[in-house]
Amino acid sequence: MSESLIVITGGPGAGKSTLLDHLHQHHGLNVVEEGGRAIIREQLARGGDALPWANREAYCREMFEHALATRERALDAGGLWLFDRGLPDVLGYARLCGLAIPQALETAARELRYGSTVFLAPAWEAIYRNDAERRQDFAEAQRTAAIMSDLYAELGYRVLELPLSSLEERANFILAECPM
Repeated sequence: MSESLIVITGGPGAGKSTLLDHLHQHHGLNVVEEGGRAIIREQLARGGDALPWANREAYCREMFEHALATRERALDAGGLWLFDRGLPDVLGYARLCGLAIPQALETAARELRYGSTVFLAPAWEAIYRNDAERRQDFAEAQRTAAIMSDLYAELGYRVLELPLSSLEERANFILAECPM
């Protein structure tokens, strides 16, 4: 059942969200938006501090709750789902930031599985841009991609790196590997 849940991971600004939007709009695939960006928007709108530049622990907890909820909703809905990050990404974020890792997060990342193949969007300087929700520098984007690659491999996933190519070529790469 978890084979129908496909994760696209990597560093910030590597084209994951754009690629998922393309796969949804042009190929009709179900997608789950990245929790981090949604949380940042919600926190900024209500004046909250669960933000990566304000309260990383609270931000990590929010991302964990989002990842649990969206994974469960996708399983309940059935069908193939593409995720902009998964539970292991939350664990990777905690490691990247040197946060204390709650046992519940460690357990969830190890036991609540996704499809065995994970797609990694490598850091790509040519397309990297900062915005209101993405304040990391490119060096942190590179570190994030490396941590996610290592972590997913450590958890037993097959990590396939997306090519640094056009949107359609990246989409075709994923479509060729997905269990349709």
